[in-house]
Amino acid sequence: MIIPESILSKKETLFLDRDGVVNVWLPGDYVKSWDEFRFNPGFLDFIGRYSKEFKHIFIVTNQRGVGKGVMTLQQLEDIHARMLEAIAEAGGRIDRIYLCTATDDSDPMRKPNKGMALQAMQDFPDVTMERSLMIGDQPSDKAFADNCGMDFLLWE
Repeated sequence: MIIPESILSKKETLFLDRDGVVNVWLPGDYVKSWDEFRFNPGFLDFIGRYSKEFKHIFIVTNQRGVGKGVMTLQQLEDIHARMLEAIAEAGGRIDRIYLCTATDDSDPMRKPNKGMALQAMQDFPDVTMERSLMIGDQPSDKAFADNCGMDFLLWE
C-alpha cells in the first residue's frame, strides 16, 4: 500500500487496525496463538517504509475473543510481543498497542467508539486527530476514523 503524498505530508500519527491490516483476518475466528498469526502480504515492507515518515504509530484493535474467553490476555500479549519483534526486525516500529477486549459494543474503548484514540492523545499529548491517519479494512475502522475526526485509508 502506498500512502498518497498529499495525505502523508500533512500527517504525524498513524493508527492501524490489526486484524485485516497487520495480519491476515480469520473470518469467523480469532488469531489465538502465534502459530495462527500471519502478516498480511506487504505489511512488513509497508511498516518498514512508513516508520520513518510518522512521529507516532499505534495499533488500535478490538479483541473480543479475550472477553468471550476464547483466548487469554496472556495469549494475546504473547502474540503482540512476537509481532512487535518481527516488525522491529523488518525495520519498523509500533509505539503502542491499544486494545479493547470488551464484548459490549457500547464500551467507549471499542471501535468505532473513540476511546482508544482519546487514550493515545492522553498518553502522547502532541497527538492531534487533525494530523492523524487511520488505516483499516472494515466499516468499523472507517467509522472510528470519522468519529475521531481523522482521515481514513482502506488497506488494499
